[in-house]
Order: sequence, then C-alpha cells, then structure tokens
Amino acid sequence: MCAIISGSLIAAHGQNNYPKAKRVDTVDNYFGTAVPDPYRWLEDDRSQETAQWVQAENNITFDYLSKIPFRQDVKKRITELANYEKRSAPSKVKGRYYTFRNDGLQNQSVLYVQDRLDGPATMVLDPNKLSSDGTVALASTAISHDGRYLAYVISRNGSDWNEIFVLDLTTGKTLEDHILWAKFTDVQWLGDGFFYSAYEAPEDAKTSKNEFHHVKYHKLGTPQADDYIEFESKTNPLLFHQVTVTDDERYIFAWVSDAVGNQLYVKDLKDRNPHYRLLAGEMEYYHNLIGVDNGRAYVMTNENAPKWKITAYDLSQARPAATDFVPEKEWVLSDVNIANHKFILTYDRDASSHPYVYDANGKQIAEIKLPALGSVGFSTKKDDPEVFYSFASYVFPTSVYSYDLNTGKSTLVFRPKVALDPSQYVTEQVFYPSRDGTKIPMFLVYKKGLKRDGKRPVFLYGYGGFNASMNPSFNYYRTPFALIESGGIGAFTCLRGGGEYGEQWHRAGTKLQKQNVFDDFICAAEWLIKQRYTRAGKIACNGASNGGLLVGAVVNQRPDLFGAAVPQVGVMDMLRYHLFTIGWNWADDYGRSDESPEMFRYLHKYSPLHSIRNDGTPYPPIMITTSDHDDRVVPAHSFKYAAQLQASNTGQAVKLIRIDTNAGHGAGKPISKVIDEYTDIHSFILYNLGVKYQYSNK
Repeated sequence: MCAIISGSLIAAHGQNNYPKAKRVDTVDNYFGTAVPDPYRWLEDDRSQETAQWVQAENNITFDYLSKIPFRQDVKKRITELANYEKRSAPSKVKGRYYTFRNDGLQNQSVLYVQDRLDGPATMVLDPNKLSSDGTVALASTAISHDGRYLAYVISRNGSDWNEIFVLDLTTGKTLEDHILWAKFTDVQWLGDGFFYSAYEAPEDAKTSKNEFHHVKYHKLGTPQADDYIEFESKTNPLLFHQVTVTDDERYIFAWVSDAVGNQLYVKDLKDRNPHYRLLAGEMEYYHNLIGVDNGRAYVMTNENAPKWKITAYDLSQARPAATDFVPEKEWVLSDVNIANHKFILTYDRDASSHPYVYDANGKQIAEIKLPALGSVGFSTKKDDPEVFYSFASYVFPTSVYSYDLNTGKSTLVFRPKVALDPSQYVTEQVFYPSRDGTKIPMFLVYKKGLKRDGKRPVFLYGYGGFNASMNPSFNYYRTPFALIESGGIGAFTCLRGGGEYGEQWHRAGTKLQKQNVFDDFICAAEWLIKQRYTRAGKIACNGASNGGLLVGAVVNQRPDLFGAAVPQVGVMDMLRYHLFTIGWNWADDYGRSDESPEMFRYLHKYSPLHSIRNDGTPYPPIMITTSDHDDRVVPAHSFKYAAQLQASNTGQAVKLIRIDTNAGHGAGKPISKVIDEYTDIHSFILYNLGVKYQYSNK
C-alpha cells in the first residue's frame, strides 16, 4: 500500500521507514574544526553490517520503482532505441580491416575482421562468451605489428583493474599468457612480447590506495613473474607511467604523468646504447605524442598554449628541441591524426567538432564538413591514404564515413537504422550568463513545435570537471527520449571545469573556483525558467561521477529549483575522497582537506555529504545510484551521503539509493544492465516531474 505525498510514491508509514543506519562517534579534526563522520562504518563495503544495509536500501528502492505505473513502458522505449546495429570505424592492420560490431542488444560489442571493406566479416573475438551475464568487458585491444597476435585487456564487473590475454590470430587459440593487476593500461607490442602498465597486487582491490604505477614488459610464453620493469619512479608513488611503440618498432616513447601534466621521453632502439632521453620535461603541461613521420616526432601540447598546439622534434638530434608546427588557434585543438603524411586536426568550436586537413608543412589545406553539430573520431595510419571517421550527435547515432584526402570527399560507409526520426527533433545551441556574467554554452534537444509555456519538463545534465568536454553525441540511454517525446526538453550544459574552451576554462572550475561550476549549473536552470521553457520544480538534474558531486552540491544549495535529482556514482565526501584507490589523483581539480585551512573550509562548505540541510527545507525527490564494484569512486561516498540524507530533516519527498551489483563505475557495463539502470532513472524522473509516459512503436 502506498500513499502519494507531494507527487511522489513513498511507503505509507513515512520517511522514517528508511533502514536504520547506526551512528558512531568518529570525529576528525581539520585545523581545529571537529567534523563528525557518523557513518564511517559504511566505508567498509565488505562487512556483513554494510551488506545488510545495502540489501535493506535496495528493497525499499526497488519496491518504490516497481510501483511506477509506466516503468515497463520506459523500458520498452529504451530497449527499442538500444536495439540497432552499431559499428566502429575500421582500423587497418597489415591490409586487413578490424571493426567492432553489435547486432543491437548484445551486452558487449564483437571484434570482426575483413580482407576488404565490401567483403565478408569474420568474427575474431566475442567478449560476450567471456561471461554468462556480460559483466566481462573489453577495455582495449592491440594487434601485434606483424598481424599475428591480438592482446586484449578485460575488466570484470566494471572494475578499473584489468587482466590481459593473448589470442593467436593464425590458429584462433588463446595462449597461456595471462597478466593480472594491470591498471590504467593499454598494450604496446615490441618483438615477441608487449609492454603494459600495472601496480603490484593490492591488499584490497576495491579500496586500497594505488601507488607506484610502472610499465612492465612481458615476453610471450613466459610467466608473469618473469616480466621486467621498463619504466618507473622509485621515489614518487603518485605518478602514472605508460609507453608507446612506433609501428616500425624503432622508437619507444615513455611518459610519466600526474594530474597536471607529463614528461615525455624517447628511446631509439637503433642507437648503439639505447636509453631514454628527455624530450619534453615541463610536468605542469601535457605533451601528448601524435606520432613519428620522416624522422620527426609530433606532439600535441598545452605548454604556453592553453588551447593547445602542435610541436615537432627532430629525432636525429642528440638533444631535440621543440619547434612550433601548428601554433595555438582561436579554438581548442582536441585531437590530431597523421594520415598519408598529412595531418587531420580536430578543433572544438563552442563544444562541437570541426576537423581540418593540414599538409606536411603545417599549412591548412581543407575542411572536412560534418552533417551537423556533433562529435567526430578518426581512424588513420601515417603512411596510408585510407581515412575513416565516425560522427554522432544527439539525434544522429554513430555513422561511419571514409574520407578521400585527394578529393576532400566523404563517403558514407555505414549508417544504422534507429527507431528514431531525426527530422522530428531540434538540436539548438544557446548561451546563457552565469552568476559572474560568463557566457555558458548549452545544447537543447526537443521535438519540433515545442511551446514555451513555462510548463515543459526538463532533464538538465552536467559534468564540469577534469578538462572533459561535453560534445554532442548519441546516447540512447542518457538522452531522455521518453521525456522529450512527452513534450519535454533535454538540456546539456557545458560548465566551467571542462575543456570546452581550453585550460583557462578548466581552471575556472577547480579548487577555490569550484563554486563557478555549481553557479553555471544553477544559472542554466534559472535561464530555462526565465526563458519560459519551464518552471521551478519541473527540472530534473542528473550527472555522474564528478557530475554526481555537482548534483549533490546544487541540490543542497538550491533545492527549490528541482523536481527530481539523480546523482550517479558521485564524489560526495570531499574531505576524505583522496584516501581511496585513485582518489588522490583528483586533488588538482578539487584540492585536499588537509592542505590548508582555507581549502578545508571551502571543501567542507560545498561537500554534498557535509552540506545537507537539516532545518526542514524541502528537498526534491532524490535517487542516488552507485555500484558495489566501483573501485574508482568507491560506493562509500554514496552510502554515507544516502544515510545522512535520510536522517536529515529535508521534507517528505523520497530519498532513495539504488545499488547495482556486479557493476563498476560505468565503463564496459553490459547493455542489459544499462537498460535496467536508465529505465529506473528516467522512470523516477518522469514520475516525479508529473509526466505520464505511454510507449508507442508508431
């Protein structure tokens, strides 16, 4: 039996029916300020007590969700939208074309190979056969330079920890080689083995702090115990290490990085005494290798170029010096590819992709025209004229094109058929002022004929951190098509803290400037109201990871604006985030509670866990989501936040937590779990915004 309270379903006996989370007397002292942490015990996600609390919370949440009358209608629509053939742009190795394909509802995409693009495709690797429920996902693949072996990196249950296996492409058999405890890695082939990045085996794979990352070399046919360390730091435990091997196996590039930038080294294997030489040493900047062509190494860097530029190094010199190849431009340089000794530069203009072709002298010679505002990704080889790219936008699913460098013509290779008519939708880019007057770009997606009557339900999404740009892309689950088809609006705002306008834009949303991110998001909601798209209480806010932190913070600051909130896998405890797994690496964006009294006070003021009101101020309905195997943003963040939220006086609207099992932070999650999760998210949002959705396949 359920009662309706403020438009929300809730157990008839009231808010106090949430699981009783015990309170402990744990108190931390930060520069003379005592901060209680009564739910510290929930940080131990292996304990029986925590497991019982998780089960009790899930029981309440799924009971609530099961009573939403149109939940199955939402699931049918998301499933219908997901059920289309998906293909990646081809990657060419030794004259053969490799693509990932998904026939529609396969949990994981399958790797195929073709001898020619118009020929039959043969399956190489089906990761769906690696587990019965699709929870083993491919993190990356790498084919040896001679085309004989495929190394594939897997993740189990969404974990950041990886394992590596090797498939013999001539026999189709998996070799006995098996690498454990790899992390933040790809595979780089050299001779009869490969390099990978790893940590030593941790005491606790889910929570132990990750330290002393290193690169190892594994020779095929030998045990992992015999792998040797190629590149490491013995003095600084909080650095990352990776290498790249050029296709001709002459050069090894190695870089050591932190959250701010990296140093780049090179080893020439044709030297009499091969050793690493420092190429770019300014750690406060990024130096990303593009490739080597005609003896020159090309590097994409933000050194003295906040919007990025390309530098070149003559590797024949004993001490190569950087020379500008393509200087910094007005717009942000987001990607560079070498194709047949030419360069394809992708610039982000107001958060959408614009690619151009440059010649070997760094001169622009052509623009690659795209179908609409969207995102593009290229697949090229430095000495091959064949170029492929994929394009997507909010209502355009990923399509694959070939591009002729000589004629400048794009040819459609593959376009999926989706249960969606793009001509019926509008994608509009708008700009609105934030609190300090800064203009913020936002994309609005809605059906043609939308009326600005101040009543439209709105799904407002944001991220705003870690230099990540939020370019338009097709997302059958995150884009709220059920809400849009019911007369609503999907709003995707490009907040400061991201990389849409370069490093200055990023820095404006970090550390003691983090409030700018929250202001940008709040002002998006206020602008939508002012422009008569909607009204207060008809806006749902959503974000994941750093975006989950965003949602938690803005709800605490402006609960009156929102009619529903869904923070996903969020960083909710800003005082202790750096103590778990890889959390220490986020300090350059966030700052740390132990670094200064000023930084502590700033974090404590907006930390979602610590700034929940307790004075009766009505909060909107909230559903937190997390996963039991999330070893990036550990679930303790969401556990403690949920317990504190449920114990606080924030009105009668529901405060729920949905805890997924055998899942991680999000990468590699099987389609079946994605559909289930977003069915619940959008059902929760639609119900609490007062939208009645009815599925129709017409």
